[in-house]
Amino acid sequence: MARASTGRSRGVGSRIGWPLKILVGGLLVLLILIILNAFALNNETESAELTVPDAQLVETTSGQLQVLDTGEPKDAAIALPSGAIKVMGGQSIPMVLIHGSAGAINWWDDLIPLLKEDHRVIAIDMLGYGGSDKPDSDYSIETQANLVAQVMAKLKVPPAVVVGHSLGGKVVTSVAEQSPDLVDGLVLIDTAPDSSFGGLSGGARASRTPLLGQALWRIAPDAMVRRNVSQGFAPDYEVPDKYVEDVRAMTYPAYKKSAEEGEKYTDDESLPDRLAAVDKPLMVIFGEEDQIYDAREALSEYAAIPKAETLLIPVSGHSPQIETPEETAKAIEGFTLGIAEEQAAKAASERAARRAKARARAKAAKAKAKAAKAKIRAARQAANSKTEPRSRQKNQSGNQPTQTSNQQGN
Repeated sequence: MARASTGRSRGVGSRIGWPLKILVGGLLVLLILIILNAFALNNETESAELTVPDAQLVETTSGQLQVLDTGEPKDAAIALPSGAIKVMGGQSIPMVLIHGSAGAINWWDDLIPLLKEDHRVIAIDMLGYGGSDKPDSDYSIETQANLVAQVMAKLKVPPAVVVGHSLGGKVVTSVAEQSPDLVDGLVLIDTAPDSSFGGLSGGARASRTPLLGQALWRIAPDAMVRRNVSQGFAPDYEVPDKYVEDVRAMTYPAYKKSAEEGEKYTDDESLPDRLAAVDKPLMVIFGEEDQIYDAREALSEYAAIPKAETLLIPVSGHSPQIETPEETAKAIEGFTLGIAEEQAAKAASERAARRAKARARAKAAKAKAKAAKAKIRAARQAANSKTEPRSRQKNQSGNQPTQTSNQQGN
């Protein structure tokens, strides 16, 4: 009986064991596939391509970047903040636009037409975004900023107002740190002072988790991507398809490492501290309905920077350049023209100082020449006064023998 019982137990165990083995085997295969997927995505790269009309690919030390350059405006008449009208004639301050995380040049589509009539506008796809090259590494903020500076140098862009949205605000800050001569002023749009101010939530954050993140990146439907992207706007804002496509166009290393490097940059030193040290004209804009960061709290941090201008735009979320482009363009335009007017006043003051200095030099030279002439005249007079007595003495000594001779003759 004992043996029969043992045989039945072994049979039952055998029947239960096979399903478990199949399940474990399936899970093991799934784990291997997840690991292989993660490895493949972590090493994924893509080459640059033109995706924007009239754009160009600019070669840098890290690869090609897609750049849209509107060129110089022609004799634009602009009302300066003082009320004066100035014909810029292609001499207005240019603007360089840098998008945010998961963005691209097309995040400026509504803003560029409002700025390009009076300014040369250069919009750049950062490394790993849009039509630019997408390597598998080196997405530090410092590297991105260095590439922006390289583009400006290659396109011969004079000192500009650099505008950065979200992650782009960190990049333009680094441009000002590394290449201050290229920057006349900075505009930050919805860029948090540091990583303690919040951040993306839900699937957007989960996609950065090891293994799970790569799996989500591979299988996420458009609805999930759209829901993540919607955090970049005010509640109930209808996200256009092109912004979902921008995320789809990215590689996983570009998405994940850009976000990590952005946090590292502000963890090392906050943006307000960096910007205070840079000491350039600064404007910070936030949408009042930003779902990612507390707009008022962030603006209060930036307001502590000497001479910083801050602006809170109502009825806008994290991306006012898209949600309220007219108001955003007006703010950037006014800020830039203020810089232009200040530069013009400084240049006029420097010209006046140079003219005054030149007049002083001319006056001093004239006085010196006059003094030299007077000295020469005095020397001549002194020489003449010394010569005259000698001449008289000679004349007197020459006449004496004649007189003696006459006397003797008489």
